[in-house]
Amino acid sequence: IIGQNDDSIDRRQPQVCLLHLTKVLFFAQLSKGKVIEGNLSCPYHGWTFNASGTCVKVPQIAAEIIPKTYFVKAYHCTERYGYAWVCLADEPIANIPEFPEAGDPKLRCIPEFYEPWRCSGLRIMENSFDNAHPHFVHENTFGDAANPIPPDYDVIEETETGIRVKSVLPVLNSPLQQKNLQMAETETVRILEMTWYMPFTRKLQITYPNGLIHTIITSATPINDSTSQVIQFCWRNDTEADAKASDIIAFDRAVTLEDIAVLETTDYDTPLDLQQEQHMFTDKPGILMRRKLAALLKTQGEEEQTARMLDL
Repeated sequence: IIGQNDDSIDRRQPQVCLLHLTKVLFFAQLSKGKVIEGNLSCPYHGWTFNASGTCVKVPQIAAEIIPKTYFVKAYHCTERYGYAWVCLADEPIANIPEFPEAGDPKLRCIPEFYEPWRCSGLRIMENSFDNAHPHFVHENTFGDAANPIPPDYDVIEETETGIRVKSVLPVLNSPLQQKNLQMAETETVRILEMTWYMPFTRKLQITYPNGLIHTIITSATPINDSTSQVIQFCWRNDTEADAKASDIIAFDRAVTLEDIAVLETTDYDTPLDLQQEQHMFTDKPGILMRRKLAALLKTQGEEEQTARMLDL
């Protein structure tokens, strides 16, 4: 994020980020350059660009004769929750999700990972809301394979930006989780409130019987058709003395590795057409997701394009 000196950034206000990080001349990567007084300097020839993408310095020529063609495309960007959120369109069609947990001094935030997954963002989102998979995919962390039928969802409702789902899920409580939750029971229940923000961000709030709340944020950014860059962090209403962040990360890491092992075998070319795949009652959130994404494309004057449609 550039455009202001680090000590003057108002992190509540939009900044500008230069994401077209290849300069016209020799295609040098601006990402390897330096930020100098709020401007980005190319590592190859020292060309310097301001926050709007205009070239303001070319060491080899006088400033007054810098051609107007010396520029890079700039994008809206702001810092929120410790991450850079970027809009690649001229203007955003939705705001960054508001998570009230970020301003709660009684909660601690734990960054968990930032990495590529070889699957589509929609598969990741649907998986997050599917209550049938935990007892099989997560049988080594919290799933109970002996009781594979989950309760039906208590609430599934549309919101302006996605969906909200509430349910209760019985789970096993592993030794590591017994330590993390400070609960000696080998079985427990998760009271789940899940919120999906179109297209690929979800909030999972897990409340346990002892009052502990574990809130996970997961967001996937498409890199290409088959790969997503995924971030995850969480808030908790306990302290480091109660449960070490490293133990919390270790458990959630084990869970996500189980997800990855299956999700990366799925077809990335997720169809919005519900006739293309078979469904059951635990797919209700995913079905609603596909309908809302199809409606969003329509309102933006776009159509679904799958590899099958394009014969790729």
